[in-house]
Amino acid sequence: MKLFVPKETTAGETRVAASPDSVKKLTGLGIQVYVEKGAGNASRIGDKDFQEAGAIVSESNSASIADVVLKVLRPTPAEVKGYKKSALVFAMMDPYGHEADVKAMAAAGISAFSMEFMPRITRAQSMDVLSSQANLAGYQAVVEAATIFDRALPMMMTAAGTVPAARIFVMGAGVAGLQAVATARRLGAIVSATDVRPAAKEQVESLGAKFIAVEDDEFREAETAGGYAKEMSREYQAKQAELVATHIAKQDIVVTTALIPGRPAPKLISGDMVKSMKAGSVIVDLAVERGGNVEGAKLDSVAKVGGVSIVGFSNMAGRIAASASQLYARNLAAFLQTMVDDESGKLAVDWNDELVKATLLTRGGKIVHPAFAEKPPSKATTKKRVTPKKTATKSTSTATKSGGSKS
Repeated sequence: MKLFVPKETTAGETRVAASPDSVKKLTGLGIQVYVEKGAGNASRIGDKDFQEAGAIVSESNSASIADVVLKVLRPTPAEVKGYKKSALVFAMMDPYGHEADVKAMAAAGISAFSMEFMPRITRAQSMDVLSSQANLAGYQAVVEAATIFDRALPMMMTAAGTVPAARIFVMGAGVAGLQAVATARRLGAIVSATDVRPAAKEQVESLGAKFIAVEDDEFREAETAGGYAKEMSREYQAKQAELVATHIAKQDIVVTTALIPGRPAPKLISGDMVKSMKAGSVIVDLAVERGGNVEGAKLDSVAKVGGVSIVGFSNMAGRIAASASQLYARNLAAFLQTMVDDESGKLAVDWNDELVKATLLTRGGKIVHPAFAEKPPSKATTKKRVTPKKTATKSTSTATKSGGSKS
């Protein structure tokens, strides 16, 4: 079996879908691994590192001969044209709003797996790309904010006087938010956090931060079975906004992480809230790719609103590409290993496996994921054609004789 890891073509993408460790693991399964020349340069993984791990560094694109292609981001329609038909392609597909690209993958005949759809169950923890990348994004958000804040985060008592600790507020206590809380606490800040999920309160407080939320009935039911936050009603959002407005005005740094898969990011911080913050304050919007949580945030830039800096970097995990690539490569290798026969080293995909079903977007020329597959017209909207009895009898007889089927 041949596997190919191409260089990412999306502007600004610094990660790579393999690491020396993952290459060793894959070659140990009997897989022949090809890595495009320079694929890991932006992640500080050189061609020599891949070669020493057992990979073949390819001067040109080797996708046409690969049974498996590992990528960071969704392949473009131009890329999939060069893929081997029936190849397995693994990437963070981000299919919402990119239906044309999904159709192109189906038309190319590849089996495309969207790694973001990996179920959050015990068996799949080592394959959870959302967690691995969000963890790093939460960490890096605090680092970016601290750099721009340009003041010390912990309280410092010196002979010249005391430097007060910075106040950091994290909005959204999922994987990214909790890592932001933990990082801010390690750096000595006074930290508070909020989330619409009741379970988050205990998690936030266990990290030594104060929990801020309107704890009404809607709050107590605001979590899906998969552990994601539900979109809250306008009434709740108004009450929450009122609660946090005065809190935000006292903060030095705010990190927002609220993101609902497939939907625009909810607006958490209004322009008036931004203006209420002290000059020199910093906001980091980790949902900027989906429209942002903060009014005034701009994609891939640091916007200035009065004296407040709003950080809107779209690929936060990619800003620490070496670590992000290492974790992402492990996620991919762990998932692929479940599809390889231990003895023969050949692909042995169980199409009924719950992990495969959850992540499979396209297969056999069709879009197969239920969230994106075209739905057949309902019976209610299908008109029945009425034909005279004699004609219908003749038609049926002819169909039977010719070996045809009824429509």
